[in-house]
Amino acid sequence: MSEIVAIEITHHQLPLDPPFPASWDPQPRTKFPVTIVRVRDSDGREGVGSGDVMYGFADYARYFIGEPAGDLERHAAVLANIEFHAGRPWPLDLALWDLAGKTAGTPVWRMLGGTSPRLRTYASSGVRRPIDQMVDMAHRMVDAGFEALKIRFGRPSVADDIAVVAAVRDAIGASLTLMVDCNQAWRMPWDTLQPWDVDTATEVATELEGLGVYWVEEPLHRGDYTGYSTLRQQVGVKIAGGEMTREPYEFRELFERECLDVFQPDCVCSQGISGLAPLARQVVAAGKLFTPHTWGNGIGVLANMHLTAGTAGFEGSQWLEFPFDPPEWSLARRDYPLLTPIEADAGWVTLSELPGLGIELDEEMLARTASASATFT
Repeated sequence: MSEIVAIEITHHQLPLDPPFPASWDPQPRTKFPVTIVRVRDSDGREGVGSGDVMYGFADYARYFIGEPAGDLERHAAVLANIEFHAGRPWPLDLALWDLAGKTAGTPVWRMLGGTSPRLRTYASSGVRRPIDQMVDMAHRMVDAGFEALKIRFGRPSVADDIAVVAAVRDAIGASLTLMVDCNQAWRMPWDTLQPWDVDTATEVATELEGLGVYWVEEPLHRGDYTGYSTLRQQVGVKIAGGEMTREPYEFRELFERECLDVFQPDCVCSQGISGLAPLARQVVAAGKLFTPHTWGNGIGVLANMHLTAGTAGFEGSQWLEFPFDPPEWSLARRDYPLLTPIEADAGWVTLSELPGLGIELDEEMLARTASASATFT
């Protein structure tokens, strides 16, 4: 088995003009940061991952250099230890899986036991647009072949948010399945607003249920297990969450307390492919949905697609997030590290048979966007 000989981490920033006013961030984003992690083995192969900034990881690289490149279980255990001390290092897990697939000549979704690479996606909006613009966007998503759309909350009042959902539903009827992301589970470092309590979440979920919304995402703080359990007992709409849940014991709490219908951990932020693959199988076996949150660049989107296709498949996921909200969030912006943006064909994506994650980097673009830091402004 080949050994790991090098780990390289680079940062990049794409200027955004116009800025991207992300619904979950009070500060419009003037740059899109990307961190690229490359792991190389003694046979000259390279695996690629992306995700969190990996600041300070150089202090821990020595725990991987000289180790067998394909010992994924060992590497995941070390990464879990590092996460406790120094942030989220999971881009390296993605890179190691990419390398393992290239070594085996097999796509990651097949390595995970998947039988079909075909997944249905939903268009995931990111901008809090006014009613007329959201209705127009919904029509454009229907025209593009999408069968589902996720609407973000965060306008001046909850009534304003619900009015948008009602207007979209009235305009498009049953043409789109609608999801709603309440964005109450976590905050940006500079955002000190308090999350909803269970009474507010219940009121909102009840109204959205009446509008035929398929799931209500993150209506409570991510650690409010009692609130989630209570909410689920009081409403009929599916409750989704878990995108930033970190530790296995936290997922155990979500399971045992019957908090969620839809589990959404993102492999670039939580446990990597190694940790989430067994969780996905557990979720599907329990009759729930596993459909990762994936709001980042195309490398993370690809990684979550491979994870889903390899474990839950279409039946166990039903829908997979596809960040797409032009012009502020176009495919070209989202996937600028890649030679070719990932596209959905009438809302469906079929993963390739390329080995690993099938990543093809745009090295010229990465050189042009190289940066000493990875920040949004």
